[in-house]
Amino acid sequence: MAEVGVTKTTFYNHFSSKDDLVAEVLRQHDRWWRDTFRERLKLRGGDSARAQLLAIFDVIGEMVQCGDYNGCYFINVAVQFPQPHDPAHLAAAQHKQSMQDIVREIAAYAGAPDPDRLAGELSLLMEGAYVTQQIMRDPAKMNLAKELAGELIERRLQPSS
Repeated sequence: MAEVGVTKTTFYNHFSSKDDLVAEVLRQHDRWWRDTFRERLKLRGGDSARAQLLAIFDVIGEMVQCGDYNGCYFINVAVQFPQPHDPAHLAAAQHKQSMQDIVREIAAYAGAPDPDRLAGELSLLMEGAYVTQQIMRDPAKMNLAKELAGELIERRLQPSS
C-alpha cells in the first residue's frame, strides 16, 4: 500500500468485509493460476493432449518448488474459512473445480473414455502434491506423483492410433 500511496483505510473502503477482500484475492489468483497452468501445459506438451496431461506434474513442480511456496492459496483459505457457504471457501472450491475442468477438457481431447474419472483421479493426485510439497519440501515426492499420474494416464487413455 505504501508503494502505491494508498492508506489502509482507503484500501479497505473498496471491500465491504474481510471475506470480500479474501474472495477477490482468490478470484485474481485463480485467473492467474488457470492461465499460467494452461500456458505451461501447452509449452511443455505442445498440441498433444496426451503430452499435456503427462506434463501436469512438471508444470505443478515448476509452480510450487520455488523458495517462497507456502502451500496452495486455495487449500489454505479453505482451511481458514471452513464453512462451505463462506464466500472465501466458495471461491477456493470454484478454483479447484475449474482446475479439474481444465484437466477434464484435456483428457477428453486425449481420447479418455471417461474424462470425468481421469480428471477426478488426476485432481486428487494434484491436491496431494500441493500439500506434500508444502509440508515435506521434497522434490522426489513430486516425481513420484508424476510417475503415478503417467501410469494412470496410460491406463485410462485409449491406445494412440
